[in-house]
Amino acid sequence: MIVFDLCCAAGDHRFEAWFASSDGFADQQARGLIACPICGDNEVVKAVMAPRVGAKSNQQAIVAAKPADAAVANEPSPELVRKVIAEIAAKQAEMLPQSRWVGRDFANAARAMHEGRAKEDLIHGQASPAEAEALRDDGIAAMPLLVPIAPPDAVN
Repeated sequence: MIVFDLCCAAGDHRFEAWFASSDGFADQQARGLIACPICGDNEVVKAVMAPRVGAKSNQQAIVAAKPADAAVANEPSPELVRKVIAEIAAKQAEMLPQSRWVGRDFANAARAMHEGRAKEDLIHGQASPAEAEALRDDGIAAMPLLVPIAPPDAVN
């Protein structure tokens, strides 16, 4: 497994993702299966990242030891973070089947419902960062999915 720092095409959102290999990333990127978890943009590229280099085998790594009881205030435990992410993913998986996929037409469909030109419905799809910002500026409720999904037409 390999981890890459990624960012959406606008470069506004940076996030990490794990892949089986560098070729696995390239394949998923070419098929549009990788999306920004913040804005949903699927034009994602590798971001510049510093490599993780271990200490030489003949040198001991210097690690600042932190007493077990010296937890940083307001810092959630890794277990709590995993639990919250799992709950978010489960709720999203429960809600998606009740929602209609509109693909790249998300901004237009949301605007049509807001303006009364289309029946109110639960929808999900893709919008560029500029489209998402325009929806927000016009008072149209929309938010990114917190757990990225592959578009239905891209799934085997």
